[in-house]
Amino acid sequence: MTVTGRPYRRRKDVTVVSLLLLVLAAVLGPTPSSAAGNDWWDPTARPTPDSQINVTGEPFTGTDAKGDVRGFVDAHDHLFANEAFGGRLICGKTFSEAGIADALKDCPEHYPDGSLAIFDFITKGGDGRHDPVGWPTFKDWPAHDSLTHQQNYYAWVERAWRGGQRVLVNDLVTNGVICSVYFFKDRSCDEMTSIRLQARMTYDLQAYIDKMYGGPGKGWFRIVTDSAQARDVIEQGKLAVILGVETSEPFGCKQILDIAQCSKADIDAGLDELYSLGVRSMFLCHKFDNALCGVRFDSGSLGTAINVGQFLSTGTFWKTEKCTGPQHDNPIGSAAAPGAEAKLPAGVSVPSYASDAQCNVRGLTDLGEYAVRGMMKRKMMLEIDHMSVKAVGRALDIFESEAYPGVISSHSWMDLNWTERVYGLGGFIAQYMHGSEGFVAEANRTKALRDKYDVGYGYGTDMNGVGGWPGPRGADAPNKVVYPFRSVDGGSVIDRQTTGRRTWDLNTDGAAHYGLVPDWIEDIRLVGGQDVVKDLFRGAQSYLDTWGATERHQAGVNLAKGAEATASSTEWNPFTSYAPSRAVDGSRDTRWASDWSNDQWLRIDLGSTNRVGRVTLDWERAYGKSYRIELSTDGAHWQTVWSTTSGDGGLDTALFTGTPARYVRVQGVERGTGWGYSLHEVGVYSS
Repeated sequence: MTVTGRPYRRRKDVTVVSLLLLVLAAVLGPTPSSAAGNDWWDPTARPTPDSQINVTGEPFTGTDAKGDVRGFVDAHDHLFANEAFGGRLICGKTFSEAGIADALKDCPEHYPDGSLAIFDFITKGGDGRHDPVGWPTFKDWPAHDSLTHQQNYYAWVERAWRGGQRVLVNDLVTNGVICSVYFFKDRSCDEMTSIRLQARMTYDLQAYIDKMYGGPGKGWFRIVTDSAQARDVIEQGKLAVILGVETSEPFGCKQILDIAQCSKADIDAGLDELYSLGVRSMFLCHKFDNALCGVRFDSGSLGTAINVGQFLSTGTFWKTEKCTGPQHDNPIGSAAAPGAEAKLPAGVSVPSYASDAQCNVRGLTDLGEYAVRGMMKRKMMLEIDHMSVKAVGRALDIFESEAYPGVISSHSWMDLNWTERVYGLGGFIAQYMHGSEGFVAEANRTKALRDKYDVGYGYGTDMNGVGGWPGPRGADAPNKVVYPFRSVDGGSVIDRQTTGRRTWDLNTDGAAHYGLVPDWIEDIRLVGGQDVVKDLFRGAQSYLDTWGATERHQAGVNLAKGAEATASSTEWNPFTSYAPSRAVDGSRDTRWASDWSNDQWLRIDLGSTNRVGRVTLDWERAYGKSYRIELSTDGAHWQTVWSTTSGDGGLDTALFTGTPARYVRVQGVERGTGWGYSLHEVGVYSS
């Protein structure tokens, strides 16, 4: 869920509560009808009345000549956001036992003319007035700029599947603070209660669709919990649905005045519960700093308002520092948000921020690192969008030290300078559902990296995520979508989509709802050419590559753990030991520290000759700026296999060609601080 300023959207100052809401919103069996046909992709009993699909032809099945699955990937969607935030923020349902008229109707407070559609005018502007009638007229919604109405009706998702999509990540989403301040609600604001409900509703939707096709397992909407299941579903030509989580305080891990409100036990219990629900990917933080990590800022007046919300929720404002690398968080700026700022206690004001200090001081906390490692233990994939660059950097360091591929950027909210590190790990990247021109431009910018790593591409629609979607390019736009058109595989014909008495045309309506995803992809093809769409069509295989590699990952055997270690020197301390053995005892609570001079070394005897191809170094604050890794079979003749002159501390991973060695030496050349060299732990691995 991404409440962000998009180039095509206008925002304005609003009242205290309204702006705070904007700030914090970062985000049953059918009635039988006559059979649609005898083809496997047509239901035997669709609800009546219902939406049209407006796609003809058989969905593609099987694999290509290389044995790869085909199809598009939506890596970030919110099927059941209408069940979040107290249940009255997003109006309309994904499906209903009572039929489409019940599913696609407005929130009760929006009648008769939208006068009380508070969140609608907060997010869209104007006075919020609109025709509340959904089925069958749909005069004013769904629309590309109507952010508070259902966009994920099941039949619209069905149309996207028929148009070639084969993976959908359903992010279970909510925010307890939004719920608590919004005027209208019909349920608890507890985040985990909402997550559980949305997970159950996803399984209910699967059962609802199955009934149309004759029973359990027969429908096109298949929830999967491992990559093998997903591959089987896609080979059948169906849609593989993966559960994810995007919420601000997972496991109750809020922080107040920098004090964590959760424990390691809470994290373990939370991860176990989410895994049992079928969740396989998740975010650790979103919009507000929490007990796990710092966030990537929002900018402008929205950023100021969110900063106020952070203070009201946590007791602290964002804090910035100069960035240490090319990556940076979004600039906060000094734009005013009078309504939100008026809510601050007397004498408290939003701090100003130096323009050259764009990084959040808060990175991945110790609890956050525990959560990351807990996700690794459970073979889950980490979503790094919304994490501060400092938090992302540490998470990627951890993954690189373990050669763990389970990293996802699903909707364009990471610093783009991380792209190659993500691909290098074996991770997956999807771009937000921007307009075709912007989407193509970004896809072309990263094309060389996709070719280098031989990967496909994805998109994140973020539907029901209050982020804004592509507007119309116009009936007279160059290279406009011409209806009907053929699907990318050539096997289906796609016409304008009709629900009730409303027919949508991407050229004049924009991406109003999920059913227009195939039209948007056709627009991308016309604007950007076939190569971009080819990369998107490879998305399903690449997503499964990342997921499968995550499941198969095995922690390497640390050859250095418990080995004999010696050093050029050891810092003396009357209260604790900094002996060389402390760097190979398997604990981050101890460390080796050298004397305070440049030319120092730590040597590890593995006890026998082994193949060595990876060395990890977990530095204390006293790190090596310039150092090298040396190997030896006899302890006398040394070979340099890796070196750096730009070390910056943290967790370093040295990768090199596997080489036989019994002895490993870390040879310091230049210190990064005025102290000596200090290592919490050194790991030595065969690969």
